[in-house]
Amino acid sequence: MTGDPLLFLDVDGTLLPFGGSPGPVSRAERHLRQPTSNPLLARLDPAHGPRLLALPCELVWATAWMADANEVIGPLLGLPDLPVVALPEEPEAAETGGAHWKTRTVVDAARGRPFVWIDDEVTDRDREWVAAHHRGPALLHRVDATAGLTEADFAAVEGWLRERSPVG
Repeated sequence: MTGDPLLFLDVDGTLLPFGGSPGPVSRAERHLRQPTSNPLLARLDPAHGPRLLALPCELVWATAWMADANEVIGPLLGLPDLPVVALPEEPEAAETGGAHWKTRTVVDAARGRPFVWIDDEVTDRDREWVAAHHRGPALLHRVDATAGLTEADFAAVEGWLRERSPVG
């Protein structure tokens, strides 16, 4: 899969929306989906796992959860262990030149490969930085943190990836 585009995936605000309330679930489902360590985990949509796995790309965690994403989030979504971008500590805003603190590390991790970065904090400044410093195509897709990943987000990402997939 080394030629496939990468999909860098954030957790907070993306897979774990900040707004609204958890969807209706039975008491048994709630017990399975909501470990006592983080009540927001009940907001995960288990349908996102299969949707992500069906995309023509290589999934990579790009989240402050780091390796915990594989231990906590992945199993709840039915995802296998995914590679994890080794993110630095969040620097002072002046150190990033206005770009998100993950931007440089995501571009470095892509190593010139086409990539999608799904996050609730990407901005036009990040897009400008990536355009100036990444030699391959890239889609920086911003998710509404109050809603998390939606059908419209999946459609946008899938469309971009399919445009880059070889015709079988």
